[in-house]
Amino acid sequence: MADVIKFLARVVILAAVFYALTYFDVLPGLDITANPDGPLGEYGTYLWIGLIFGVVNAIVGPVLRLLSLPFVLLTLGLFLLVINAALLGLTAAITDRMSVDGFGTAVLGGLILAIAGWVADQLLDR
Repeated sequence: MADVIKFLARVVILAAVFYALTYFDVLPGLDITANPDGPLGEYGTYLWIGLIFGVVNAIVGPVLRLLSLPFVLLTLGLFLLVINAALLGLTAAITDRMSVDGFGTAVLGGLILAIAGWVADQLLDR
C-alpha cells in the first residue's frame, strides 16, 4: 500500500513539473493542451499526463535501460538522457494532449523530469 501512495505522490509531483514547464514556458517546444471541461478541470490534464509518464517510466523505462546498458556504460551515463527523451516522446505519442517539438526539447524535458523524479524519490524515501 505504501508503494501505491509513493507512486501517486510521484505522479502529482510530475504533474506539477509539467504544469510549471508549460506555465512558465521553460521549454517552448513542449505544449500541453489542457481540457477545462474534464473531470478535474485543467489540472486533471496535467495529472493524466503525469500518470501516463509515470506508467511509461515504470514499465518501459527499465526495459530500455537494460537494453541500452552498453551505450550507457560507453557514454558514462549520458545515454540515459536519450532514454528519458524517448520516454517523454512516447508519452507524447500516447496522449493527444501533449506534443514535443524536436529532439532537443525532448532531451531537455527528459533532463528536467529526471531531476524532478530524483527529487521526488529523495522526498518520498524519507
